[in-house]
Amino acid sequence: MRRIMRLKEVIHVCGIRRSTIYLWMHEGTFPKSRSIGSRAVGWDSEEIQKWVNDRLGGHD
Repeated sequence: MRRIMRLKEVIHVCGIRRSTIYLWMHEGTFPKSRSIGSRAVGWDSEEIQKWVNDRLGGHD
């Protein structure tokens, strides 16, 4: 089921730190966050799962 993931969950699922997530987003090697409110961002769960699968050599 496609949903919005918050940073804490993205960190848990991907096993990387906040600073690395934002660095890789800036470099274009990690899915971009999207604004979901005036002071909140989230990530598309499908994009995060695809990123993880790609790193593990899996398929969608």
